[in-house]
Amino acid sequence: MQPTATVLVYSDDSNTREQVRLATGRRPATDVPQVEFVECATPAAVIKELDRGGIDVCVLDGEAVPAGGMGICRQIKDEIFDCPPVLLLIGRPQDAWLATWSRAEAAVTLPVEPVEFAAALAGLLRSKRALSA
Repeated sequence: MQPTATVLVYSDDSNTREQVRLATGRRPATDVPQVEFVECATPAAVIKELDRGGIDVCVLDGEAVPAGGMGICRQIKDEIFDCPPVLLLIGRPQDAWLATWSRAEAAVTLPVEPVEFAAALAGLLRSKRALSA
């Protein structure tokens, strides 16, 4: 993996995107690279960035409007070759089964709890690094 990891963050809510940035800090764990963010507020922007390439992990807001992160996750898993792993932000713990349906690799509840979020993101970055090696 390169010296930095690129994390795409999709949410129509700028506060949610900020929660993700603050919970991550410079890096979510000491054994993973520093993180650079690509922020998207629309589904079209997500697809455009993924088509461009260079994204290591996607963080998608399952509560976003008009298109939720779960539907976008399922779409990109079908349409994007070598789709990066996805961390879904879900509204309730009971929605975890929907995260599984969408084929997300991990899910955490909103509002973002920094320790839980950082651990989930670091796990996906480690997996990505192991697959790239």
